[in-house]
Order: sequence, then C-alpha cells, then structure tokens
Amino acid sequence: MIIVDIKQGSEEWIKEKLGKPSASNISKILTNAGKPSKQREGYLYELVAERLTGRREESYKNANMEMGNEREEESRSMFELLQDASIEQVGVVYKDEKKEFLCSPDGIVPKQKYGLELKNVLPKTQVKYLLNGKLPSEYFGQCQSSLYVTGFDHWMFMSFCPGLKPLIIMVEPDKEYINALKVELEIFTEELNKITDKLRGE
Repeated sequence: MIIVDIKQGSEEWIKEKLGKPSASNISKILTNAGKPSKQREGYLYELVAERLTGRREESYKNANMEMGNEREEESRSMFELLQDASIEQVGVVYKDEKKEFLCSPDGIVPKQKYGLELKNVLPKTQVKYLLNGKLPSEYFGQCQSSLYVTGFDHWMFMSFCPGLKPLIIMVEPDKEYINALKVELEIFTEELNKITDKLRGE
C-alpha cells in the first residue's frame, strides 16, 4: 500500500488521479456480480482522454452533493466519537508502486487495519438505508475495491443525516468479487495503456 498525502479535492489531488481507474468508479468496470459493466467502454475512453489532455471532464454537482461535501467533517467526527477511533485523512492510496489503480478513502485507521467510507445523505435516503440495515448495494464495489487496494481486514461504511440515527456497517472482503476484480483490472489497465500509446503514436 502506497499513500500519497495530499488534500482531497485540491488541484494536486485531481492531477494525481487523472487517467487512473478508481474505487469510486469501479461499477463502471465491474458489476456487483463480478461481470464486465456496460459502462466499461465509456469509462475506458474517458480515462484515455484524461491522459491525453491532462484534464478531467467537469462532473455535475447538485445541491445535495455540495451538502455532502460540507458535512464530511461533521460525519467523520461523529464516527470517531461513536467508534472511539482516530481517523487519519489521506489523499490517494495505491496498491503498489505501479500506481495503476487507486482509492481515495474518507479516512483510514492503519493500526486497526480498516478504512472508512462516509456518505452524507438526504433524510429519505437515510430512512431507506436504516430500514434495510445493510450496506447499500451501490457502494459494494467501492468498498471491496478499497479493501483490495489497501489490503485491510475490513472497511467501515457510515451513512449520516443530522436528526437521524447513523448507519454503520462493517464490510468484510468478498473473495469471489476481489478475484474477479484482479482479473478485470489487469485487462482494463492493459487496454487503457495500449489505446493511450496508440493515440500518442508510440
């Protein structure tokens, strides 16, 4: 595990991530069932374009997304209080020196070998999550990919909305999914490199 200590959201952080597949977008490569995603080709071309232009497409941010960003510190402090944990904030984490695939966790606790994924959600979404009482399926791949990158024993997921009970779930590695992820990432990154080299005329 290689940690790059930069501030998330900064220009340096954006530049570090350019052209590299990340855990937050793993669903565009691999489905929860361990099959190639229908979004795979589009994501592949998006990353090639980032490598060639040195720029990232501006992603849409609505008011709810902005709210989530603003509440991140609040939710992180809440998690630390509830779990008696000391969260270390990091910018980017790579699996190895190849730096081909990354995750940007909301925090890590190295001594206890786990990472943290925080989601600040709308009240109606939190009600749904609390009723289900399990990891929302849309974050399964992200948590599993982060486990693969870091090699940690488990991952902690917390959804938070002021006025409602937080949902805290411990996520353990899914060996079958991670095995499929290893194979698909190798294929994906090889194709990413080949297309980039071809368009660069190398």
